[in-house]
Amino acid sequence: MSSSPLKRSLLLAYAAGSIGSGLFSTVPGLLLLFYLTDTLGVAASLAGLAILLPRIWDIATDPLVGAWSDRTRSRWGRRRPFLLAGALLLPPGFIALFSAPVGDPSLSFAWVLLAFIWATGAFTLFQIPYASMPAEMTADYHERTRVVAHRMAFLPIGILAGGALAPMLIKANSGGPAGYQVMAVALAIIAAVAMLVAFFGTRDAPQLPAPVETSGLREQIRVALSHRPYRRLLVGFAVQNIGVGAILAAVPYFCHYTLRGGEAAVTALFVSLVGPAIVAMPLWLAVSRRFGKRVGYILAVAVFAAFALSLLVAAPGRLALVAAQVGLLGVGFAGLQVFPFAMLPDLIDDDAAATGQRREGIFTGLWFVGEKGGLTLGAWLVSQVLAATGFVERRAGELVTQPEAALVGVLVATAVVPAVCALLSLPLLFHHVESARNRAT
Repeated sequence: MSSSPLKRSLLLAYAAGSIGSGLFSTVPGLLLLFYLTDTLGVAASLAGLAILLPRIWDIATDPLVGAWSDRTRSRWGRRRPFLLAGALLLPPGFIALFSAPVGDPSLSFAWVLLAFIWATGAFTLFQIPYASMPAEMTADYHERTRVVAHRMAFLPIGILAGGALAPMLIKANSGGPAGYQVMAVALAIIAAVAMLVAFFGTRDAPQLPAPVETSGLREQIRVALSHRPYRRLLVGFAVQNIGVGAILAAVPYFCHYTLRGGEAAVTALFVSLVGPAIVAMPLWLAVSRRFGKRVGYILAVAVFAAFALSLLVAAPGRLALVAAQVGLLGVGFAGLQVFPFAMLPDLIDDDAAATGQRREGIFTGLWFVGEKGGLTLGAWLVSQVLAATGFVERRAGELVTQPEAALVGVLVATAVVPAVCALLSLPLLFHHVESARNRAT
């Protein structure tokens, strides 16, 4: 493990992989529920299951893949074989996800369910080992923040491709099922290239050998969750992601039914989110160096919560105002991306110092259980809010009038749920102690 500054070329190659990660993390969260209810005609409650069940499978496999990569021995190291497998398997699964047969909502539901299981499994193969790598690449407190900041600077490119380019591609190809399929093919190619760059570009990255002996999966999970600072931060991170998942799933409904702006409004809001998020990365890096990661994380949560709640004033004709609000929300969102993943390697080091074992994979796998579980629960909550408030599903081309209660439900899911979740995580962050920063100073 290196303590010296890493080469810029290595950082850029590693960071490129987050384009694929951001793309796949964004598109299903943003468009899949809307695709099911407003293109395939699947009822909102059933559509929620098509998202929830594959995510449960995804969550269950995260620690398995993490522990598997911890024990792997190969000429490519512990993590990189998984990067290649994910890069090859995810794109066809992503294409299948948005190529469902049209006409029978039950058949459409079953197709999306199986395709999403495939795609999420492939994504796990890539994402868990990929996110484990910073803990091996450097032992320096500030250099780890630099590694993660590079990664998170590229992540908004994937988010932008998913949140802004995807709706444009759908609309440019006449919308409906054909538009979604063209979008899926184009973005699958982008994701494949980005993920392969990460695989080939990290061949010289510092690595650690697999341990000679390791305990079983159940014992590793027990040890990780018995680490109080890790457990506290993991719970806070998961709660925040419930809010992020809710706002992602609600945005298409917010744009169509609150702003009445269609795909163009979705694109405008994601440009507003991602642009400031990219610009804010150096700001959060400076805050981290001056005040520490915990303080930066708390500030980011507060900014995110405040401007999520401000979306309650949204109405037709206020797109410019809403875009400005989303831009400031994006500054907080950037911090919510960089700080948790910059703090994770420090927690892994604390465990290694106490136990003598390096468990990057299992710690990262459980971390993504928190992230994916939160995102999934957020999207599922949106589906249940819509069902409870009488939302009327439709097939592509149909015109429906939504009841007033459903319009209120869309606003609650977009503004209130994210803000409440962010604020609920703050007590956990206030109690966190940065032992790595204390050692560094």
